[in-house]
Amino acid sequence: MTLLFQIHFFRNSWLARERKRTLISETLLSFYQFPFTHSFNDTHGIQFKIVGDLCHRLQESLLSSESGYSNYRGILNWCVVMLVLSNARLFLENLIKYGILVDPIQVVSLFLKDPYSWPAACLIIVSNVFIMAALYMERRLAVGTISENVGTFLYCVNLATVLCFPSSAVLMMTSITPVGGVFTLAVYTVLFLKLYSYKDVNKWCREIRQAKARMLSRSNSCPSVHKANGSAAHSHVTYPGNLTHRDMYYFVFAPTLCYELNFPRSPRIRKRFLLRRLFEMWMVPTIQNSMKPFQVKSFFILLSVPNHFIWLIFFYWFFHSSMNFVAELMQFGDREFYRDWWNSETVPYFWANWNIPVHKWCLRHFYKPMLRRGVNKLAAQLAVFLVSAFFHEYLVSFPLKMFRLWAFMGMMVQIPLAMFVGRFLKGNYGNAAVWISLIIGQPIAVLMYVHDYYVLHCRGMSDDGKL
Repeated sequence: MTLLFQIHFFRNSWLARERKRTLISETLLSFYQFPFTHSFNDTHGIQFKIVGDLCHRLQESLLSSESGYSNYRGILNWCVVMLVLSNARLFLENLIKYGILVDPIQVVSLFLKDPYSWPAACLIIVSNVFIMAALYMERRLAVGTISENVGTFLYCVNLATVLCFPSSAVLMMTSITPVGGVFTLAVYTVLFLKLYSYKDVNKWCREIRQAKARMLSRSNSCPSVHKANGSAAHSHVTYPGNLTHRDMYYFVFAPTLCYELNFPRSPRIRKRFLLRRLFEMWMVPTIQNSMKPFQVKSFFILLSVPNHFIWLIFFYWFFHSSMNFVAELMQFGDREFYRDWWNSETVPYFWANWNIPVHKWCLRHFYKPMLRRGVNKLAAQLAVFLVSAFFHEYLVSFPLKMFRLWAFMGMMVQIPLAMFVGRFLKGNYGNAAVWISLIIGQPIAVLMYVHDYYVLHCRGMSDDGKL
């Protein structure tokens, strides 16, 4: 019995040592990471080895461009906080000195001269006539009631009227304000681009149907993967089943200029996302303008930076907050409204990435068709800039009721600027040149229009002491 007791005692002692050695080894290995192998003995004479991983390796600092690090959200938040704090003193001083200057009546007066007269709203409502005309023309073309040549002529008349009718009304109506005129013409310009795309896509579908083609990939503008407008199911719509009022008005209100039979759709409406975008849309700064004489030389530098900040705020409000709000409300799946234009190293890269809906329309319905007709790339690019310059001037000159071509010339100047930057400035220098053109170029056109508008419309009132 004594022998068995001794054997059992030594066996338990040996098992206890093994468990203790394992526990100590795991604990030490979890806390120590040495770039070498270290041996030592515990109190019972048991030897341990700790083998750790290397804690140093070849790497760059995060703020170095070679590191490839790109998550600077914390620094962006810091910039916002510093911007708020740095302007808090100025805000408080102005509030104490001048009080609250935002007058709701004055804000409304930017859009309406007479509260009982709504010319801009009436013009926008009339746009439904041109929408219905396009829809019923497509229905007649689908069944062959009218020929393609007659349909093309009617479409030209309809699209020309979309541009000429509101501009003529804005010029002749004295009750419409400049802001109301800009808003009205912007709506009709968007409608013009949408109806042009609607015409092209349905024409392509008729050509495909006539060629006995049953399936066409999304890239050729007649996709068959997702559901038609109005449902999130995985069925699809085909031509001419898309020629409905629901499909037409979905496209009219969708945040895109390029028509498709089956738009990508999000599975549901995210209420929190919708509320965030709505809150951002509400936080639009109200600016009180004072029409006073100024010297362009002295005020140019002072106004360039505020003008640039207003443009950045407008970009975020419109292209991010507003368009995402509409897209979420309509379950529109394609949310690429802009790309990283702030990294632009060339002028063409900026214009191709800051307004994706317009860029896609120009590429799909203007640039590529010109290339297919044998026009060289340079001439096609010049034509795109020419059309863009026309619409910029169209949206400014008619509401202000004066024609100075500052916006048109500003767009056309982009062509030699693009050549200069692309040839002589690369990398960060090119990006800096693009930013300088944005900060300085826009205020020049704005100041010219403000100065000319004051001279034409406000000089006499100011001299009489009524302004």
